[in-house]
Amino acid sequence: MQRPNNPIGNDEQRAHELLALDYFNHPEIVRAREEVRVFWLEHAEPSAAMRRAFEWAFEEVMFGATVWALNQDPLYPKVITISRLAHTVDGRHIPGSRWGIDNPDSVYRVIPISGAERYVIRGRVSEPRLVENYFTLWDSAMKTLGLLDGKQLKVDAEGLFTVTVDASAADGRANHIQAPPDSHEFYIRDVIARWGEDRVNELSIERLGPPPLRPPFSEAENLARIKTYLQRWATETTRWNRQAMDKPANGFEFTIDRDSDGALRNQIYIMGYFRLPDKSTAMVLDINLGGADYFIAPITNIWGTTNCITERTGCLNRHQALANPDGSLTFVLSVTDPGVHNWLDPSDLDEGILTLRWAEFASGEPETGLSVKQRLVPLTEVLAQVPDNQRMTTEMRAEQLRERAASYAWRLEE
Repeated sequence: MQRPNNPIGNDEQRAHELLALDYFNHPEIVRAREEVRVFWLEHAEPSAAMRRAFEWAFEEVMFGATVWALNQDPLYPKVITISRLAHTVDGRHIPGSRWGIDNPDSVYRVIPISGAERYVIRGRVSEPRLVENYFTLWDSAMKTLGLLDGKQLKVDAEGLFTVTVDASAADGRANHIQAPPDSHEFYIRDVIARWGEDRVNELSIERLGPPPLRPPFSEAENLARIKTYLQRWATETTRWNRQAMDKPANGFEFTIDRDSDGALRNQIYIMGYFRLPDKSTAMVLDINLGGADYFIAPITNIWGTTNCITERTGCLNRHQALANPDGSLTFVLSVTDPGVHNWLDPSDLDEGILTLRWAEFASGEPETGLSVKQRLVPLTEVLAQVPDNQRMTTEMRAEQLRERAASYAWRLEE
């Protein structure tokens, strides 16, 4: 059975994105977007640096809200990827849809469900298997109601699997998720740690039972829901970021609740707001993995999106970074290229949010050494504070970025 190179770019996804684009340009949604624009700029009170990131980030967040809002019917569910970079479908430009302090390694897909219905999710795992894949069942407030670890999926010799979803207990059924009455949707994360090698799992959804008693949501219902999501996305993003921004700058003192607000159980999230005083200053971060098999350090702006992640090193994961001899990681965050491999490039912005994520602990819990230690140092002193193997020439940087962009490209193919 031939595997698609880009399981994201299927017919269902393409049709949904084109539908979202039509709604995005609907006069009612255009007016609603402008209202949110005014509200958000007043509500967030951005600095000059964050204001520079607003226009492109705003479009992504608003389009992401539209994509998500249009897949909210549990009687007519689809498997839809809701956080992507800009790309092309049938010759039409599809805006990016990143939102919610996205993880560039993750492919996020949503499936609307009801606790009163029965479903079967069919799929095929990638080869090699992903370092991390979770089926998280949420209520409407993004609180976790159920969780299936993709590593525990029972699959056949070809990697095929089925997941049953209904209100009853498993009663011996493998790959079963019990859906309580307040079930709202699945939020499925496939983590692409090795950008060039890994591929997402293939997925489809079928609602079981008799035909629905009503037709799909009408245009008027969709328009109303999109407007709600536009406003919610702006309000929630600002609230999430304030959790870090209300603490002293350049510290990492806020740990995200792993059971609500869309965070994932079994992960450690430590979030900090950085502000570099000038282009000649860098932040050096020493990371103890604490036994984590997976780690990433992505930079986001206050609008909730990562910055330049393919043509620049706006994030680095454990596989992309060079480790220190003792297995720890040292990153350098600076506006100016510090000449080291593990450069976290903030895309010309001297401030932002850095959310560190540790996951996949062998024992299920982190080791006692898990930590981040950060310090501001003059850029001229950076090389003395990192191992010799970190040093990078201009030519090496160009090759690093070329390989980086090429390894991501499959995710944007039709």
